[in-house]
Amino acid sequence: MVSAESRKRENLRTIAIYQMGLIVCFLIQFLSVITIVVFTLAFFPVRPDDAIGTHRLAVEIIRSVGLVLLAASVVAMVFAFLLSLKVYSTAMGIFLAMLTLVPCLGLFVLLVVNSRATFVLRQNGHKVGLLGARLSEFKDPLTFGPASPHPDPLPEGEGEA
Repeated sequence: MVSAESRKRENLRTIAIYQMGLIVCFLIQFLSVITIVVFTLAFFPVRPDDAIGTHRLAVEIIRSVGLVLLAASVVAMVFAFLLSLKVYSTAMGIFLAMLTLVPCLGLFVLLVVNSRATFVLRQNGHKVGLLGARLSEFKDPLTFGPASPHPDPLPEGEGEA
């Protein structure tokens, strides 16, 4: 039988994993947009008579980075949905996942869901950094949170054959 404490710990671990996935997707999106802008401005000037020739490699790089951006957006939507299911209700999770599809508003939704996850993790005694909570805080099944003392795995005298 699984205790309530164990379920809560596993739920917090899941929130931390989803939050980290969401943050990584956001960083990938951010770097992808910067890459696309830089390559577009560098190889395709505003005035057509400034163009030296066709830049096939630049077009392929922009296309590839665009596909990475699309994939990161879809994965971020999934993580936002899963994370909002954990920190909000089911209906709110579906609503927020749909809002992530709207340009610019989707970014705001990602920030709202991420800040709620940060609040939940901090409320339960976990430190949250740039990439979310450290997953190493959740690895030991005998402890809960960073402030809990580690109990002895077996009381004295038990486990001896």
